Amino acid sequence: MTDPARESTPRHIAIIMDGNGRWASERGLPRKEGHRAGAEAVREAVEACNEIGVRYLTLYAFSSENWNRPKPEVAALMTLLERFLKTKAKEIGKKNVQLKAIGRLDMLPKRTRNQLDKVIAETSSNDGLTLNLALSYGSREEIIDATKALAKEVQSGALSVEEIDHDVFSSHLYTNNTPDPDLLIRTSGEFRLSNFLLWQLSYAEIFISPKNWPDFHKDDFRAAVEEYKHRNRRFGKV
Repeated sequence: MTDPARESTPRHIAIIMDGNGRWASERGLPRKEGHRAGAEAVREAVEACNEIGVRYLTLYAFSSENWNRPKPEVAALMTLLERFLKTKAKEIGKKNVQLKAIGRLDMLPKRTRNQLDKVIAETSSNDGLTLNLALSYGSREEIIDATKALAKEVQSGALSVEEIDHDVFSSHLYTNNTPDPDLLIRTSGEFRLSNFLLWQLSYAEIFISPKNWPDFHKDDFRAAVEEYKHRNRRFGKV
C-alpha cells in the first residue's frame, strides 16, 4: 500500500542558500566563516532529504555572477568547495548519494574541477538522493547555451524548427536528466529568483524563510516540506 505522506513529498527540492555573509557579519566574523557554516547546513539538508524521501536536491552553490565578487572571497569559496568535496565524499558515498553538477563548469579552477569530477565519478553508481550542485551557474546562460545547441542542430539538418517543443528544449538544458523542482526554498527572507532555474521553476511552489542559510536546520527543512504538502498545485487548471 502506498504511503499518502510519501506521495505528497516533493520529488525535487531546489534551494537558494542565501545569507552566509549576513550570518557572519551579525557575529563580527569574516564572510568566509559564514560560507563555512553554510557548508554544515548543506549536510543537514542532505540528511533531511534522505530521511523524508526526497529524490533530488539542487543547491545554488556558486552563481555566474559570483565571479564578480572580490578575488579573495572567490578563492576562499573555491577552497571551501574543494575541502567539502574531499571531506564529504566518503560520507556522501555511505549515504548512497549521487553527486552531479550543473553550470559552466569549464570556468572553475582546474584543481576544483578535478576534485569535483573525481567525486562525481566515485558516486555515479549510487541510486539514492541525487545532489545537484549549481556551480558557475546562471539560468540565462543556461538558456542561451541550450538555444545555441538547438540552432546548431537545426543548421546541420539534424532537427527541424517544427520539432522544437518544451520537451526538446528541456533536453538541451544542463538539467536534462532531472525532473523540474516541485519546491523552491530560499533563505534570508529575499523574494527573488536570482537567475536560478528560471525555466525549470515554472510550476514550483516557493517557500521563503527569514533565516540565514547557516541557521536553516533540519526542523526548518521539514517545516518547508510540511507547508508544501498543504499547497494545492493546479498547474494552470481550475
